[in-house]
Amino acid sequence: MANVVQPLDQPSNYKDSQAKVDRKRQQDFLSKSSTLYIGNLSFYTTEEQIYELFSKCTSPEDGGGIKRIIMGLDRNTRTPCGFCFVEYYTHAEALACMKYISGTKLDERIIRCDLDLGYAEGRQFGRGKSGGQVRDEHRTDYDPGRGGWGAQAQLERRREFEERYADVQDGPGAVATGGGDWKATEVPTTTLKRARSPDDDDDISRLVRTIFVP
Repeated sequence: MANVVQPLDQPSNYKDSQAKVDRKRQQDFLSKSSTLYIGNLSFYTTEEQIYELFSKCTSPEDGGGIKRIIMGLDRNTRTPCGFCFVEYYTHAEALACMKYISGTKLDERIIRCDLDLGYAEGRQFGRGKSGGQVRDEHRTDYDPGRGGWGAQAQLERRREFEERYADVQDGPGAVATGGGDWKATEVPTTTLKRARSPDDDDDISRLVRTIFVP
C-alpha cells in the first residue's frame, strides 16, 4: 500500500523555471526549505485570509510561525495575480502545511502548495507577456476569480469586436457618426433683389412729368 498511495508531504515536480540548479541540488535545498509556493489563488484573496489559513499548522509557542507572506503581483498593474510565497521559521512547519493544506479550498478554489527553493526579490512579479502569470496567458476558459478570460483570449475577442465594428461602419447602410475630419461648410449669404421691369420705367417717367411739367 505504501507504494500505491503517494505521501502527502512529498513535493511535486514543481520547479522554478529560472532556478539555475540541477535536480539533485534542488532536492537538497527543498529538504531544508521553509518556504512554500502557493498557486491557483483567486485574484481577490487577501493576505489576511492566507495568514489565517496557513498559520493553522504552525507552533508559535515553540518559536515557529509565519515569518512573512509575499503576494504575487501583476508586473504592470501591481495588483494580485493568483500566487504567493509563505515563509515559515522551520522546515517542519512548511512540510506540515503542504501536507494538510495543499488541495483544500480557499475562496472556493482548490489551492496548490509546494516547497520552494526560497524567495528572491523579483519573483513576486508575474512572468507573462501581459504582466500576470504565464498560465493565464493561454487560458481559454472564463475564470471570474482570475480576471475573466485569459490574456490571449481577451486580445482575440477584442480583435473580433473591432473587426465586426469596422464592418458595420464601412459596410452597406452604414450610419454616419460625425467627427473625424468633418468641418462645417460655410453657406454664403446672398441678398435677393427684384429685377427691374418695364412697369418700373413707366412709373418713374410719370413721376418726373408730374414734378417738372406745369
